[in-house]
Amino acid sequence: MKTRRVYLSDLHLGSAREARFARFSECLGNEAQWADEIFILGDLFEMWVGDDDDSELAERTCTSLSEAAAHARVLVMAGNRDFLCGPGFAARSGTELIQDPFLTDDGLVLAHGDALCTDDATYAELRRTVRSAAWQQEMLAKPLEERRRIGAEMRAASTASNANKADNIMDVTPSAVRRLLDDHSATVLIHGHTHRPGIHRIQDRTRYVLGNWEGCGWLLRQKGRRFDLECFSLAIRYR
Repeated sequence: MKTRRVYLSDLHLGSAREARFARFSECLGNEAQWADEIFILGDLFEMWVGDDDDSELAERTCTSLSEAAAHARVLVMAGNRDFLCGPGFAARSGTELIQDPFLTDDGLVLAHGDALCTDDATYAELRRTVRSAAWQQEMLAKPLEERRRIGAEMRAASTASNANKADNIMDVTPSAVRRLLDDHSATVLIHGHTHRPGIHRIQDRTRYVLGNWEGCGWLLRQKGRRFDLECFSLAIRYR
């Protein structure tokens, strides 16, 4: 049987009442009937401040994921906005957490993409800090409401900082992409983060970039060795 997978990233879910959440839930439900595996490659949430999140969004998202996971494997990678997703989230949602980068059994390299933006030295330093065990333990020890406040402040600071950065700094660094593929002896890389959906081919290598769910929803569909990058409206029901 041919491998059947769906790849998503950068949904940035912020409310269970928005159209984006409705399309996400419908997409999961539909694709889980077809796919063997669904990969979510980071930034499922606009912000995740701990597995004890008791918000409506957290509850409904975990329910949608759990329902999909009853039919297909659902594998989730942390992004730069939801890096505090942990074992509690996986248990609540019926999903499997995977490391960044991740190598599939058929030799594809999957990543969120932020670690490939090596020209952005300021972000790289921040990433090292917030991904450290010490920082995360200190953060998770704080009350939930305090974590929400800190998370909102961090998001606002990041938005302001990104507004002043050169456009090329916000994209992946070609040498980092080559190094990652070389390290895994791979020819295909799939990632998100940059919000620049597209297909990039260099000699025998292909880089698929997933889009963020803003003007439309995005997914990459794999059937065997065929890959199709698709976009769809967030204004109408997903079919």
